[in-house]
Amino acid sequence: MGDDWARPVVHWEIVARDPERQAAFYRALCHWEIGDGPIMGIPAGLGGPEPGPAGHIRQGERSGVSLYVQVRDLRAALALVAELGGRIVAEPFDIPGGPTLAVVDDPEGIPVVLVQQ
Repeated sequence: MGDDWARPVVHWEIVARDPERQAAFYRALCHWEIGDGPIMGIPAGLGGPEPGPAGHIRQGERSGVSLYVQVRDLRAALALVAELGGRIVAEPFDIPGGPTLAVVDDPEGIPVVLVQQ
């Protein structure tokens, strides 16, 4: 595989103006177990034939889906985002007890959260 590797999606997030309604929708449609609270956790795997990354639903001003993509070197990835026409939205920050993240927009304004490996 060499010195580098493909960037895996390691988490995802559904942002909803009405997270309770969204949770009810995905529970019924997809048979997902969804937690309660301001960050409604959705476990990895979901019981399907192919395990996938965990996710969550939270309230926000705009609806949408965010991908969390793991990178080996967060600073190098941010430099590449700028070269490729994206925009840095949030500089690296630590999640207490968790990873270091940074938020970028792709060239069309779609948010992507970069996760330090």
